Amino acid sequence: MEKNIKRRNTQQRKVILDILRSTDIHPTADWIYERARQYIPNISLGTVYRNLKILRDEGLILELSDGKQSRFDGRIDEHFHFKCSNCNSIYDVDTEEAVRINEEILQKEGYQVHSYDITFTGICPKCNGSQN
Repeated sequence: MEKNIKRRNTQQRKVILDILRSTDIHPTADWIYERARQYIPNISLGTVYRNLKILRDEGLILELSDGKQSRFDGRIDEHFHFKCSNCNSIYDVDTEEAVRINEEILQKEGYQVHSYDITFTGICPKCNGSQN
């Protein structure tokens, strides 16, 4: 199948995209499926997976995979992620200064940065007991 084929925007795809854009928890396909069933009761899990792949391929969502499980992100701008190794939650991390410093270091070494995908792993404030 050619990459440049324009797919029609189905109702299922719109619902899935709306669900993803309305949350920042980086849900699994199963979580999205359960929410989508509230709007489209007869939607199948296979339809959700198919549409997530299409949305990812079209650059409308991000897929985060740790090799075991995929999570999805409706936020497509470049940003870092933090994955808690205790509760498995994934959080967005906005640290422009870290991006700038890393890009400057790489440019000094002759690299030209076009994009990045960085995930920190550790214990989140909630699990660490230091949440305000």
